[in-house]
Amino acid sequence: MARRRVCVIGAGPAGLSAARALRRLNIPYDQYERHSDVGGIWDLDNPGTPMYESAHFISSRRTSGFFDFPMPESFPDYPGNRLILRYTRDFATAYGLREAIRFDTAVDDVERVGDSWVVTLDDGSRHEYGAVVCATGVTWAPRSPVHPGEFTGEIRHSSTYRSPLEFRGKRVLVVGLGNSGADIACDAAANADAAFVSVRRGYHVIPKHLFGIPIDEFTERGPELPLWVQRPVLRALLRLVRGDLRRYGLPEPDHRLLESHPLLNSQLLHYLQHGDVAIRPDIVRLDGSLVRFADGSAERIDLVLHATGYDWAIPYAQRYFDWCDGRPDLYLTAFNREHRNLFALGYIELNSSAYTVFDHISNILAQYLHDQEHAPERAARFDRMIATDRPDLSRGIRFVDSPRHRSYVDSSAYRRYLGVVRERMGWADLTPGAFERTRQAVRA
Repeated sequence: MARRRVCVIGAGPAGLSAARALRRLNIPYDQYERHSDVGGIWDLDNPGTPMYESAHFISSRRTSGFFDFPMPESFPDYPGNRLILRYTRDFATAYGLREAIRFDTAVDDVERVGDSWVVTLDDGSRHEYGAVVCATGVTWAPRSPVHPGEFTGEIRHSSTYRSPLEFRGKRVLVVGLGNSGADIACDAAANADAAFVSVRRGYHVIPKHLFGIPIDEFTERGPELPLWVQRPVLRALLRLVRGDLRRYGLPEPDHRLLESHPLLNSQLLHYLQHGDVAIRPDIVRLDGSLVRFADGSAERIDLVLHATGYDWAIPYAQRYFDWCDGRPDLYLTAFNREHRNLFALGYIELNSSAYTVFDHISNILAQYLHDQEHAPERAARFDRMIATDRPDLSRGIRFVDSPRHRSYVDSSAYRRYLGVVRERMGWADLTPGAFERTRQAVRA
């Protein structure tokens, strides 16, 4: 039984998705979570979380959430972090996932021993498993640039940021303008004595609503248009709604729409329009209390906050993954090509909500493990696909050439190809009611 038993590491959204899929097929598993409850980054009390008080989902309620477990109608279009945490915990309770989780238990090491995996916990105990699902997430190792010069103010990463009150009485510079950087810049605009954002490139800023409809709902309501039609239509609509962003100091983007993760924010333009936050170019030097920029300007700054992203890592099993530019080489973003039954769920960048995507890949993962016991010939066929199949999951989009985009996929192309794999393998798709028996067992 130890060879067949599965270890799931992490009880955030990805880990819970994997656990539900395993539970549905009666695959025995243990789950370990180093924090005291489920929720992953959405729990503000989870040490090291990058979450902050004003954080909200950047995908809308109706297009987000776990399969067959929609967010409540009472939730707003873009729920805040506390609501997402509540929803995630309700999900774990509804499917009886808590009972298999050992909380306050970290995994120190994963080691390949023969055909099994030996997992060492932080208490020193060792446990043998047939498979390991790494689901500990990608936002736990902050990445910060090093600026030349000396600075008399404070420099820290945005992962340490929690409350807008931290900005009171300060002149704040946010470095980087991803979605978190934009949120934090808005907090600074409303609370700091002065707020600035340093950017290296231009961004396509997309409002959260278009004609009163959440933008992801708007784009999903009609038929899927070819890229050569979709891109100019959306670009024209955005230009009509928000105008030319260069007048607010934002550089012209060096990439076409959809070629990078969208900057989904409706507040930033408001604060730029009112002068509450100002755009600055790249930092060239720190000079005492001054920050000097590439255009020759300088600002007196009290706090430099790096919203510059995270390094991906799987520290307890790092040596078993093939890394390139900080991203692991994974089939379908989840299956280790060299080491059988070592998976990494949630190590993905895509242009849509991730929760349902987690469920679709967990569905394939669980059926693959089930076949190892009950249909080994089919499982061996999938082994060959893992080793050799390299599908194009870009939908023809030429994503920005950067380490972040090495593992970027287009969500529609990704889900279509998952369907291709299911059809080739004879595996079932998720259909409404697929997990109902699991919920009924909990109710009983």
